Amino acid sequence: MEPKPYSRLSPKRGWSWETPPDPVPEEQIAETLERDVVIVGGGISGLAAGARLGQKGVGVVILDKCAAAGGHGWQIAALDSPVMRRYGKKIDKYEFVRRWLDVSGNQPNEDMLWLFVNNSPKVIDWLLETIGENVEEQIYSGCFKGPVFGEYEGTHHLLIKEGSSFKNRGGGPLLIEVFERDIEKHGNLILRNTKAHYLEKDGTGRVTGVIVSGEDGVYRRWKGKRAVVLATGDIGGDEELLEAFCPVALTREIDVFWPKTSNGGDGHKMAYWAGAAFDDAPWAPVMHNHPYGRFDSFYLHVNSRGKRFMNEDTWMQAKSIRISMQPEPCWAFAVFDAKWLDEFGERFPLIGGQGAMPLNMAINDVEWDPDCGLREQVQEYIDNGKAFTAETLEELADKMGVPRENLLATVARYNELCAMGDDVDFGKRSELLTTVEKPPFIAVKMGASLLDVMGGCLTNTELNILDAEFRPIPGLYAIGNCCGGMYGVDYPLLLNGNSYGRAFSYAQVLGRVLSGIPDEEGGTK
Repeated sequence: MEPKPYSRLSPKRGWSWETPPDPVPEEQIAETLERDVVIVGGGISGLAAGARLGQKGVGVVILDKCAAAGGHGWQIAALDSPVMRRYGKKIDKYEFVRRWLDVSGNQPNEDMLWLFVNNSPKVIDWLLETIGENVEEQIYSGCFKGPVFGEYEGTHHLLIKEGSSFKNRGGGPLLIEVFERDIEKHGNLILRNTKAHYLEKDGTGRVTGVIVSGEDGVYRRWKGKRAVVLATGDIGGDEELLEAFCPVALTREIDVFWPKTSNGGDGHKMAYWAGAAFDDAPWAPVMHNHPYGRFDSFYLHVNSRGKRFMNEDTWMQAKSIRISMQPEPCWAFAVFDAKWLDEFGERFPLIGGQGAMPLNMAINDVEWDPDCGLREQVQEYIDNGKAFTAETLEELADKMGVPRENLLATVARYNELCAMGDDVDFGKRSELLTTVEKPPFIAVKMGASLLDVMGGCLTNTELNILDAEFRPIPGLYAIGNCCGGMYGVDYPLLLNGNSYGRAFSYAQVLGRVLSGIPDEEGGTK
């Protein structure tokens, strides 16, 4: 009987990564080492899992091919926390799950989504206990407030207060430092510059370990007495995997993830060679506007041909996807005029979202302040070539590199719609229609950069990886972006920071599963 494909909707078979490498001859393996749990991947999800397991008394080694961990995220999602309760924020988890499934094309596995939802209330308490120092707790309130796609206020920022023993103030860099310190405190190991090549199984089909090589070029076998956990990140750095599972990501102009040698789908490949099944395609890309001018808001958007192409009243992820589908070159511009800051302030209660709301105006329900630094931010974009300004639309078109006649016609039509108070072309809220008529004119460049691709190995709710018959592969687990089940089609910004939130929720699950010790009632330890 033909085996089921790794993804039932993937367009073809015969990819080069389907073929496993030849085993390393036994005589070339210098030594065999052992821990309770071997974690392959030392990014934030692997470190979170290692910290949680260490707190449960489990012996762990973390193996990572990079010289250092990269943590470019800042935000942590939770559906409930003491911080949220303090600020009066509440999320209806039943509504949240329904909306998540809708945005994701009903592709996620609901049990995996509920695994995140039901574990997330413990996340912030656990992080605060693990940090162990005075922390400023913030709630991100700059959520998109559109009529169709509203974001939930459950995004947390944790910042160390002055006098801390940590060198990083917040976000991913701080948490990496926190987890690394906690792992060391519990007597566990992190080995960098150590590349994993393939997994090994015993005669029963159980995954027993992984073959790696270090900077010295020597091969070693690391055996996990209880489990091997794949925490190797996503597939964004492998063009062939993107073609198979997330072709829209191939349109990006810039990759944001760091280090550049990371996120090559290493864990996905090793899992596949061991018999793993994957999420059905298409996988969900995380495509944001970060490297460009990070202010676009509700203003007129035009593509690289100077034509309007979308309702601008939407969130960053949707904008990036729409831009990626435009004629090449795949970038766009937000176009506005001299009255833009006043227009923004007047509409402040109606708007939000990444790319629209200055970060310092998006914390703990801060009120609008025209001196928030937004004008200076746009001027900085102009100064460094991420935005353009001109006294005439013709001159602006030349600087943007778009046809003059197209931009003039687009602006004329847009101003006509503003005068009507009815966007019959794209349906934008009438409150957000503002004319482009008063010089100087400004165009801020927009684009779709790739952060991650959310899709991976199918698992059960114990994070045990499944084979093509949906049977657990003994000894093999996944966490972070190597773990599938929760995403599909598009990355839901319903709750900003859900990637970190999921990783930390699942770290608690692995802690319970692989230690055999339940979390104490009413606490996180």
